[in-house]
Parts: sequence; structure tokens; C-alpha cells
Amino acid sequence: MRIINKRALHEYHILETLEAGVRLSGAEVKSIRSGRIDLGQSFARILDNEVYLINANIPPYQNAPIKDYDPIRKRKLLLHRSQIDSLIGKVSRGGMVLVPVAIYEKHNLMKVELGLGKSKREVDKRKVIKERDHLRRVEQELRGKE
Repeated sequence: MRIINKRALHEYHILETLEAGVRLSGAEVKSIRSGRIDLGQSFARILDNEVYLINANIPPYQNAPIKDYDPIRKRKLLLHRSQIDSLIGKVSRGGMVLVPVAIYEKHNLMKVELGLGKSKREVDKRKVIKERDHLRRVEQELRGKE
């Protein structure tokens, strides 16, 4: 199952993507497998030369006996040192943000697709909406004529 962060795709121009592992507890993995995760407000940040996923809301698994569980705790992303160094250089240039684009399971491990994005201006967002509406109208007209 692949859970996509539609908000990130709407808010940012994704220039580059990379795959990262995530350090999770067993109950969190089960919760994600059941589709219970919200990436809408989440972002990735580099702290002390390590990358963390912040504000990803993973509600507690229903059958897990977890006490004192924080659903929006920061979770460590697993990347190679060279990848982290490259990200530090790209993000420090300014205007670039690390956002989770999707989360999915690969070979029984949970992976996060991180996107290096630049914020869209309001004009760009309106343009995308206008194009989408135009394509929808064209498709409706084509269906109506058949």
C-alpha cells in the first residue's frame, strides 16, 4: 500500500526524490499498514547531522497495549552519510524544503519517499487548478458526444 501526501504535491515543486527508511515501532508499522497515517502537516528536518520526520501523525494501533504513546513524535529517517551531506548542501542554499511525498512498504520494510521541493507561488497553484478544470471539461464533452 502506498500512501501519498497530496498536500506536498500541491504546495511544492518537487525537484528531486530519494528513498529513506524509517525507524518505527511494531505497533506503528501495523497502524501504517492499515492506512492510518497523516502526512499532511509533516516535513523532514536535518538535526545534528541526522534526518528526522516531524509531525507525521500515526495514531496508535488499536490492539497495541502502548502507554504514553505520542502519535506525532519525531521519527529518525535512515539514510547514508553521503546522502545526508548532499541534502545539507541543497537545503542550506535556501528556499528548499524536505517533504515526505509518500510512505510505502518495500520488502517488508517501511520506506518514505522524500522530496526536495521548492514552494509554489499562489499563481502557480491557480494555474494548476485552471488546467485541471479545463481537462475535466474536455473529458466531459468527449464522453457526452459518444
